[in-house]
Amino acid sequence: MKGFFCGTAVALVTPFYKKEINEERLKQLIARQIQSGTDALLLLGTTGEPASLTEKEKRKIMQISRSARDEFSPKNVDGTPLVKLIFGCGSNDTKTARNNARIAEEHGADGLLAVTPYYNKCTQNGLYYHFRAIAEAVRIPLIVYSVPSRTGMSISPRAMRKLSEIPNVAGIKDAGGDMKTTLEILRLVREKCDVFSGEDALNFPVLAAGGAGVISAVANLTPRLIKAQYLAVKNSDLKKAAQITDMLTPLVSACFCAVNPIPIKAAMKFVGFPCGSPRAPLTPLCGYREKQIGKIIDALKAQTKEADLTDGENL
Repeated sequence: MKGFFCGTAVALVTPFYKKEINEERLKQLIARQIQSGTDALLLLGTTGEPASLTEKEKRKIMQISRSARDEFSPKNVDGTPLVKLIFGCGSNDTKTARNNARIAEEHGADGLLAVTPYYNKCTQNGLYYHFRAIAEAVRIPLIVYSVPSRTGMSISPRAMRKLSEIPNVAGIKDAGGDMKTTLEILRLVREKCDVFSGEDALNFPVLAAGGAGVISAVANLTPRLIKAQYLAVKNSDLKKAAQITDMLTPLVSACFCAVNPIPIKAAMKFVGFPCGSPRAPLTPLCGYREKQIGKIIDALKAQTKEADLTDGENL
C-alpha cells in the first residue's frame, strides 16, 4: 500500500530521569516535534532504546505518546490527528513480533515498524514469512526496517518486491547505507509501496530518487531543518536542498560517532531538551565528543540564522 504517510518522521529518543522514563519530557518532545512540522512520530524504534525497556515501560510510552499526539496534533476534517503515530514492534521471534504488533494496535498506533530478525537471522524467504505474519496479525500499515549494521542482515530488493504485494505493507525504512540497493528497491516497489530514508546522511539522494520521506534520528535535534530539507527536494529546489544538506552534514556525522542513540542523547541538552543518559549497556558519550557536538550545534544555529532558515535557536 502507498500513501500511509509522506514527509518527515522522527525516531524519538526515550528521555530518562534518575533511571526512569521522564514522562513530562516525553510530552514536551512530542509537542516540539509537532510544532516543528514533523509528519509522523516513531516511538520504540532503535533510537528509543526498546531493547532496554520493560514491557510495562513500553506500554507506558505508547499511552503517553498517544495522549500527547492527540493533544498537540492538528486535526483532519474528520477530527482525526494529522500527525501519524508509529510504534516499533520488532523481534527476532515471529510470535513475539506478532504479539507486539497487536499490543501496539490496541494502544492506538496508526502504523508499525518492524526490524529484520537479529542474532538468529534467517533466509530472505524466512524474512518474507516473518513480515507477512506480522502484517496479517493487524489491520494497520506496517513499515519493514532494514538496518544491517544493527541486525546482521538486510532485506534484498527482490524480497522487498514480494513484500510489497502484501496489502498493508506500507513501505521500507532503508538504513542499509547502500544507495545502489536503495535505487533498486525503488525501481521494484515504487508502484506498490513507499521507500523511506533511514540513514540521515542519505536523506537528500533518497528523496531526490523518489523516496516518500525520511525516518530520522537527527530530527530529534533539528526537526525544522529535516523538514526544510524534505520540502526543498519535493519542491524541486535542489540548490536549497543541497545547502541544507551541507549544513547538516557535520552534525549527522557527529551523531553517529558512537552507537546510536548515545551521541543524540548527549546532544539533546544543546537544543534545550536534556533527556538523560542511555541505559546500560550503552554508556554516556565522552566529554570531548560531547563538547564537539555542542560546538557543531552552535555553528549550525548561526549558519541557519544567517541563511534565514531558522531563528538561530529552534533548529
